[in-house]
Amino acid sequence: MCGIVGVYSNEPVVRDLFYALNTLQHRGQESCGIAVSDDKDISCHKGMGLVQEVFREENIQNMNGNIGIGHVRYSTAGGSYEYNTQPLLGFSKGKRIAIAHNGNLINNQLLKTRLEEDGMMFQTTIDSEVILYLISRYYNGNMLDAVKKTMDLIKGAYSLVVMLKDKMVAVRDPYGFRPLVMGRRGDDYIFASETGVIDVLGGEYIRDLEPGEIVIVKDNKMESHMYEHKAPMSTCIFEHIYFARPDATIDGLNAYSFRVKTGEILAKESPVDADVIVPVPDSGRPGAIGFSSKSGIPIMEGLVKNRYMGRTFIKPTQREREIAVKLKLNPIVDVVKGKKVVLVDDSIVRGTTSKRLIESLRAAGAKEVHMRITSPPVTHSCYFGIDTPRRKNLIAAHSTVQEICDNIGADSLGFISIDALREAAGPEFKFCKACFDGKYPLDPCVL
Repeated sequence: MCGIVGVYSNEPVVRDLFYALNTLQHRGQESCGIAVSDDKDISCHKGMGLVQEVFREENIQNMNGNIGIGHVRYSTAGGSYEYNTQPLLGFSKGKRIAIAHNGNLINNQLLKTRLEEDGMMFQTTIDSEVILYLISRYYNGNMLDAVKKTMDLIKGAYSLVVMLKDKMVAVRDPYGFRPLVMGRRGDDYIFASETGVIDVLGGEYIRDLEPGEIVIVKDNKMESHMYEHKAPMSTCIFEHIYFARPDATIDGLNAYSFRVKTGEILAKESPVDADVIVPVPDSGRPGAIGFSSKSGIPIMEGLVKNRYMGRTFIKPTQREREIAVKLKLNPIVDVVKGKKVVLVDDSIVRGTTSKRLIESLRAAGAKEVHMRITSPPVTHSCYFGIDTPRRKNLIAAHSTVQEICDNIGADSLGFISIDALREAAGPEFKFCKACFDGKYPLDPCVL
């Protein structure tokens, strides 16, 4: 899971990209980078760490260009190494090309092996380099043709912003797994993983790119083209459950409104007798608000969040996740002591966070701790960009709800149903739910 942005303007764009990447920081905290074009050449600065750490004023001042792309990375594949930072740059037919990618290819290893047999030597371990190489290989002056030929070969999830010195290309995969929105600011074009970027940059949201859409911007003119091979719409529902900021509207569905609705439905599906509702900050808060509104149980901030800690789910190792949980959240004794607590969170993936939180609430004096989750049990691996590649790490893949409840130490546990998830999203919203039922829109075993 990553965040990408592209800005095409008549003015310098590096500060816009800097602000945009800060807006998308929640989507990746391992590395970041910016590439800009001044119509003569493409320059790039990137590194490991947060946006504020990698980019200093001297870096920003030295990057001139009116076209640019940016990337924040969380490694779902390829490992957390400096050589895997994006954007990636390459050459083709004397033209320099830069690319930023969000998603995950399921046939990456197959393509990579074939390219290596042809003599290709890779500089990274990420699938994004395969995409860059294929586009470069097929580019003969016609970028649309190169992108379509690349799309014929790559399978999986990808939202892309691709830059040449005089143009920008935005691409969304035929299933629409990963989000990509488009906005305008005067004559400028903005592409980003979430609508919040457009808001922060003072632009106006136009629309989401359609699945399979290829948008090319050159000379301040935008052209839209469609990849010919159709696929069923399969937006990742985990974007709305967890990853996207609450202010993000993706494919017509606002993340905050959706999360509140799931909490309301969950209160009806899994009622509980309790004194107080405590949300798990931050993504559990809207669901807790919805649960409180329907149940009548008051909601209080019973966990204090360390604002300087990142998201525990997107730490690259299990040990780091366990330490991060301890550092990140601390209970407020006066809120939970002697109380029957409903702890509301967005998901249980490995069970580590939930177990540690319940232990801390009991240590703070909570009489009972009932856990309510605004997503169904995650029982299957995701191959399209969510960091659940191995089923053995998913607690719900090998445990019943009661067994999970016992494992995490809760007095009771309730998950929202898949049907309720559909109700909360609305009948027009088509999403991938393979992580809950194993029904993949694109079979990861058929390559």
